[in-house]
Amino acid sequence: MAAMVVAASGVVLSLPDTAQAQSAARVESQTRPNFGVLIDPPTRGSRSRGSARRWRYNDHRPDYRPVPPRAGGEEIVLIDCGGNPGTGAVEDAVRRVRPGGTLIIRARGGPCVGWLNIDKPMTIIGESGFDPRDWARHPTPTLQAPDGLPCMTVAQGVRVEVRDMLFAAPRAGDAACIVGYGAEIILNRAGMRYVGDEAAVYADGGLLDIRNVVIEAQTVAPAIVADGATLTAYEMVIGGAQVGLELTPGAGQTATISTSTLLGVEAPNNFGPRSIGVIIRSGRDYGRVEIENTAICGYVEGVAIEGASVAITGSRICKSEKGVVLYNGELRLADSRVRAASVGVAAASGRAVIVNNSFSGVREVYYSEDRSNIEARGNKVWSRSLCRARFRERSRGRYEPYWSPGQGWECVYGSYPRDRWADEDGLLGLEYYDDGYTLDGYDYFQSGYGYYDRDGRYIRDDRYRGDERWQPERRGLFGGRDRR
Repeated sequence: MAAMVVAASGVVLSLPDTAQAQSAARVESQTRPNFGVLIDPPTRGSRSRGSARRWRYNDHRPDYRPVPPRAGGEEIVLIDCGGNPGTGAVEDAVRRVRPGGTLIIRARGGPCVGWLNIDKPMTIIGESGFDPRDWARHPTPTLQAPDGLPCMTVAQGVRVEVRDMLFAAPRAGDAACIVGYGAEIILNRAGMRYVGDEAAVYADGGLLDIRNVVIEAQTVAPAIVADGATLTAYEMVIGGAQVGLELTPGAGQTATISTSTLLGVEAPNNFGPRSIGVIIRSGRDYGRVEIENTAICGYVEGVAIEGASVAITGSRICKSEKGVVLYNGELRLADSRVRAASVGVAAASGRAVIVNNSFSGVREVYYSEDRSNIEARGNKVWSRSLCRARFRERSRGRYEPYWSPGQGWECVYGSYPRDRWADEDGLLGLEYYDDGYTLDGYDYFQSGYGYYDRDGRYIRDDRYRGDERWQPERRGLFGGRDRR
């Protein structure tokens, strides 16, 4: 008994020392620097995004409690959920599809109302089909998002392919229609009608592949935001948004936009966000963007570059105040047409190469600040303000017109071609307006007849032709011949 008491007392006496040792170890582990974190910083996906992660659904719909996803075991799931909102049929159908399976959505009785919360690879197909060329004849959407919620969210690392779908988010609020964080989203033959305060499509990292897609977005935000995502857009049409596309390319990536059309709302730039067709922002890493055979019309600034390498080829920038603005970075503009009311290309910083383009309606072809460098050659200009003729005297009181070429550009005399107008401002339904400069009597002057006075008024004279009009002969008072 005495031994037990002594042992117990020994344990009690040793407890304070053990507690002190544990406390010291805990403090030491909290204060010791983590050199592994310093050597290998957190990746893009793990760092805090701050205000970029804008859609927290529980804050907007506390009553919305989707059932946790399960693996599912069906290869093909067909759902006919038209006209039955609030049943959870869409969410349940997603859970039933096995990874890599196919979900077919039929909406014959009205749009399916639900949220496609994709956490496994799958293919989603609209049973009724979708033809982007027949956009006006698709009044009924295939899937409609609940108020304040997105149409579809895709988890990180998940690949989803969407075909023949028409999405609608008529009361989205501050939720996007399609959201992906580090996901692979492929949209093919799809349409979207979005009314809200955010982007219709938001991709943070991952891959965004858009082909044969029409997006009508009534929002002051960009219609599409690709932040570090590898973007490929082909035959894409965007309309209605204050900003068509906001892109931040990542390191080693080449984002491509080809054979697409972006139509703005022609909103003034005196309030709210700037009206820009394509805005390319600088990320942590230097990326590259290629725009080819694309029409960008109806924005205050057609393309704005804020730190990237951008190549624009065979494209049309029209109905703009400034065609291309280079705030920083690199620009190559080649074989394209720019119609702007103010400046064709404005460069604040960086390097711009402008080759074989057509500019119309501009008051200034290029604008360059001290920190920028512009190389231009082979460009043509139609402008009433820049291309006014000057007159030089060939003989006493007889003048001929001439035009002085600019730095890397020259004026084109005559009317602006109507077929070009149809592919540019004509896309917005505007009537033809001639930006070209015409001189009274110039056609007859080129035929060899007449001349101009010092004020630019055409004087018609059919007696002499060609060079004779500069030194015409006339009879003197005594029958002789002299020259003026």
